[in-house]
Amino acid sequence: MQVLAHLVHPHVVVFGGLLSDGECDALIELARGRVQRSPTLDPETGRDQVHPDRTSRGLFLQRGENGLLRTIEARIAALTEWPLEHGEGIQLLNYGVGAEYKPHYDYFDPGRAGNRATLARGGQRVATLVMYLNTPARGGATTFPDVQFEVAAIRGNAVFFSYDRPHPMTRSLHGGAPVLAGEKWVATKWLRESRHV
Repeated sequence: MQVLAHLVHPHVVVFGGLLSDGECDALIELARGRVQRSPTLDPETGRDQVHPDRTSRGLFLQRGENGLLRTIEARIAALTEWPLEHGEGIQLLNYGVGAEYKPHYDYFDPGRAGNRATLARGGQRVATLVMYLNTPARGGATTFPDVQFEVAAIRGNAVFFSYDRPHPMTRSLHGGAPVLAGEKWVATKWLRESRHV
């Protein structure tokens, strides 16, 4: 594994070779046939909802659900120097042609009533790791519009970014650009400020 790029503000690190080809294939096979339209959390009600800004299909896995996940999660905990128990379960996502996730923030707005229950289950999100399980034929980059920075979706690579407060000043606005040809598979891991249950 190697560091391919590092931005200071926002704090973004691009890693090459975080996952092996075998791990990428195994994660895709774990999700194939099980993914459903990805929801977003409604900040007013706290309920999951399908939103037009997010057109991927996904599957949430339990932390430590099997040996493969335990191995990858331990690697992430060591890499980020963040306790394994402070991580959410990995989410597997599939984007077909035209699918995207428009620019958004991953932290939860503490002033919105619907986020209270989520925040009670592990505190605020403080970082995100997006791992690329394949290389789309065209498109599908992870974008950071505030700094005009894009990370190409390349199999085995990953992008990590952190945000020390739930505020746009972190410049952590990011999105998944539309897939223009082929498909994109990613595994996403969110880190919380305390133990996630």
